[in-house]
Amino acid sequence: MCTVVIDVAEPGGSRLLAVRDEDPDRAWDSLGPWWPQQYPAVSGIRDRRAGGAWLAVDTEAHRLAVLLNRADVLDLPEDQVRTRGTLALESVAGRSPEAPLAMHGFNLLEVTPDAARVLSWDGETLTETPVPHGVHMIAHDGLDDPATARIARWLPEFQARPARTDDWEQSWVDLLAASAELDPTDDAAIIRDNRPHGYPTQSLLYCVADIGHHGVTIDESNLSAPGHWG
Repeated sequence: MCTVVIDVAEPGGSRLLAVRDEDPDRAWDSLGPWWPQQYPAVSGIRDRRAGGAWLAVDTEAHRLAVLLNRADVLDLPEDQVRTRGTLALESVAGRSPEAPLAMHGFNLLEVTPDAARVLSWDGETLTETPVPHGVHMIAHDGLDDPATARIARWLPEFQARPARTDDWEQSWVDLLAASAELDPTDDAAIIRDNRPHGYPTQSLLYCVADIGHHGVTIDESNLSAPGHWG
């Protein structure tokens, strides 16, 4: 379970805040060029176990992709299921996923200077949702899904602070800090501890990124402790 807030500008360019939830015991590497042979222009946050990425950026193509898990109805033995870690890397290299996929469910947010979209896989069907202009949120279900408690609670707050000013990063991080006043086990929390909900994942870090024809800028910040802001 992760959370992304994105502001898609008109005529182009996007700015986003992405919060990563993962098992703290699963080893990972901070943003870096971890794939110099296969993806020489790509930096990302690497999962050491599978070798893939949660978030990846191609600085030459000006592309960004981030992966969010979601429920699925995949009917395959686990030894036949492929890792989702390749999705963000392949996406920024210009190769989006195509069905059928021997993977568990996901939302893959793809961002270019001119557009953003979400590719969603539920184990049977791959769907595409263009992200309209304006501020939007996505987590483990659909874009701006009001049934997702954190989206229902915080989307209006982010929409009241569109990322159109020079200090947008601080404005959104301040709002993220305010959201962390909720208990991390609360369904409406963005900074999360998902263990009471049956998952080992906790919020570990967040990134802010600006994607446009000028290029891609991105900054990563790690939380002081899993599931806790300060």
